[in-house]
Amino acid sequence: METRRVLDLNVAVADYADAIAWILARAAQPEGKAWAVEAANTHVAALARTNEEFGSAMRQFDLICPDGMPLVWAINRAARHASGRRLADRVYGPNLMLRTIEATSSQPQFRHFFLGGKPETLAKLTTRFQHDHPHAIIAGSYSPPFGRWPDDEFNRIASHIRNANANLVWVGLGCPKQELWIAHHKTQLPPAVYFGIGAAFAFHAGEVRQAPAWIQKAGMEWLYRLCAEPRRLWKRYFTYNSLFVYHLARDHFRHPGTQ
Repeated sequence: METRRVLDLNVAVADYADAIAWILARAAQPEGKAWAVEAANTHVAALARTNEEFGSAMRQFDLICPDGMPLVWAINRAARHASGRRLADRVYGPNLMLRTIEATSSQPQFRHFFLGGKPETLAKLTTRFQHDHPHAIIAGSYSPPFGRWPDDEFNRIASHIRNANANLVWVGLGCPKQELWIAHHKTQLPPAVYFGIGAAFAFHAGEVRQAPAWIQKAGMEWLYRLCAEPRRLWKRYFTYNSLFVYHLARDHFRHPGTQ
């Protein structure tokens, strides 16, 4: 799949159909390995540039989709120089999850597993998808303990995934924990496609409201969420949105023909 460089990420020039086709092909035949998928926004891109450990983790991911509209705009801007494909929309993580589950309905070879979140969140999530997509197979879920994990927690998680025979594993541990966890254990994880899915669990469980579509399209979902949860999110958005703009502009002036 074609990619374009956005800061330090090789972001796929992909829409939902492209991403889901890629995902299901590997879930159907994982070739004895774990595949890592991320829907990257400005926070992920800026953190990958400024944090060495996180940047190294993101280099272990096999498919990075443009979750944030600023990444789509950066891809399309690069297309003017390379005469390449332009994107009409982003691949929003929660919608990617929803559309993948829809696409696997009535296909018993695909089995979903939810990892992360509170037990009550996972219960709501499972109930919602079993109601909306009764033919999709939700093979299992697991809520790890809050705080520091015991030394044997990875083995416990891997056992749950393996026993569920899951090949589509949605990891909602929050960024950057979920990306670091997937990358650090990638060679040891049971064969499947693993997604760093962030807030999608809370959205689909009905615990957090999503921004209206027109706000998302305008690239202002961050402002909507900031207004909803200012104490928790202000530092993340003001810090990493600013860093994203700074580094993107810096890269453009250093390499004007490629940005």
